[in-house]
Amino acid sequence: MLKAESIASELVALPVQPNGTPWCTQSWPRGSVESADFGKIVDEVFDLSEAQGVTYALLVVKEGRLVYERYAGGAGPIYLQYSWSMAKSITHALVGILLGQGKLDLYAPVDVPEWKDDARAEITMDQLLRMSSGLAFAEDYVDGAMSDVIPMLQFEGRHNTGAFAASMPLEHKPGTFWSYSSGTTNIICRILKNCVGGGASGMLRFMNDELFEPIGIRSATPKFDTSGTFIGSSFLLATPKDFARFGLLYLRNGIWDGQEILPSGWVDYARSPTFHNAEYCYGAHWWMRPDKPSWFNCGGYDGQKILCVPEKDVVVVRLGRTPIEHWPYVSSRLDSLAETV
Repeated sequence: MLKAESIASELVALPVQPNGTPWCTQSWPRGSVESADFGKIVDEVFDLSEAQGVTYALLVVKEGRLVYERYAGGAGPIYLQYSWSMAKSITHALVGILLGQGKLDLYAPVDVPEWKDDARAEITMDQLLRMSSGLAFAEDYVDGAMSDVIPMLQFEGRHNTGAFAASMPLEHKPGTFWSYSSGTTNIICRILKNCVGGGASGMLRFMNDELFEPIGIRSATPKFDTSGTFIGSSFLLATPKDFARFGLLYLRNGIWDGQEILPSGWVDYARSPTFHNAEYCYGAHWWMRPDKPSWFNCGGYDGQKILCVPEKDVVVVRLGRTPIEHWPYVSSRLDSLAETV
């Protein structure tokens, strides 16, 4: 079904659920950490300076078992946390489910009314997922005068985020230039809404029935704009344990307790590189690492992260508020946790 299947042999194999380990659909099976260094690294994740921000939650899953969880800053296990751009990876899952149902074509031009009879009409779902549409979009969260994402989420575009993003002009030939864009994701989400039907309520029912409920996610609270489009670039709240369930679904190659939630090859498609330099590597609505090419993760503003490490069979979830200039330190501590557990 996917071109990504041809490169699956180049990727580190994803681990299966160990025999005798129950799935966490209802509750998490528990384990423990034996590493002497683990506690020191955890303390570093939480003992941040005022400038570095705050960690609200840290969870570590090893071989399908929840081996560690800790909360701070007034948060707790039942408190909903913001996804920010981790919602993009959830959008990736929704696209995959509809592809598996035969309702979308990954490599055909997408149906966007604003693009009729111009060069944008050639943009495909694959190019949107890979942030290679060629559309102009300024992803700036600081300078409102230079930003497209701030007006899309908070001002003139907030009632119809997909239409706002779809109105952007073409700067590059589709498929030739990579540029991270929250607008791209909301164009996808408007397409998904139209495909599923029923507006926001239809989309919410689809998300619950096809993705969340089958893997035990009960707390997911997506935000929709006035037009009924899921704001999949940025806005989904859930408990830390439910974010961990989503990470485990991808670490398990889209299979959950014998049920295929995501179509074959879809996780490999997410973690096949589109763009990379010395610092970043991006696949299809998931991030990877140039220095650790088997690792893949969801990432969000303020340092939210769901990190999947196939060779260790580990998922690390961190939720909090850390300014971007201090994120490398926190990220390095999460790396150390994944390597130590």
